[in-house]
Amino acid sequence: MTTSLPCDAQSRRVAVYSGTFDPVTLGHEDVIRRAAGLFDELIVAVAVAHHKKTLFTLEQRIAQVSEVFADLPGLRVLPFDGLMVDFCRQQGACAVVRGIRNVADFDYEAQMAAMNQKMAPEVETVFLLPQPQLQCISSTLVREIAKLGGDVSQMVSPVVGEHLRVATLAI
Repeated sequence: MTTSLPCDAQSRRVAVYSGTFDPVTLGHEDVIRRAAGLFDELIVAVAVAHHKKTLFTLEQRIAQVSEVFADLPGLRVLPFDGLMVDFCRQQGACAVVRGIRNVADFDYEAQMAAMNQKMAPEVETVFLLPQPQLQCISSTLVREIAKLGGDVSQMVSPVVGEHLRVATLAI
């Protein structure tokens, strides 16, 4: 008897791409748009991020991601807290998408993928590299540059750039 995995040819292919997205960068955007083309549905899971002090609230981050990707059919933006494998099961997802910018990202993400595989063997991890010109961008660096008054227009969408400008004026 063969069993059907969630990402088999007969099933709707749902994937999850999670992150803090504080803010969502052009690197995130590149990975999300490409992943959206690979799956029937992509869920962008915006992490609550208890362990980080974020510039934007969870609600603001969800709103920004929703605004940036309003043109993408088959994309949902949801809040996320807890284990990724539990979230995937709740959403009927067969895959986790992870963006990898460098070797340090790969080391961390490979370890997470192996642990997720142990806990939920039915959920695959798919690694995508952002376009080379976007690989140096991180949310942490974007926040820092914006706080210091630098130009982040080549790192975030205009929508997110405006949110950053307003947020950093308040600091």
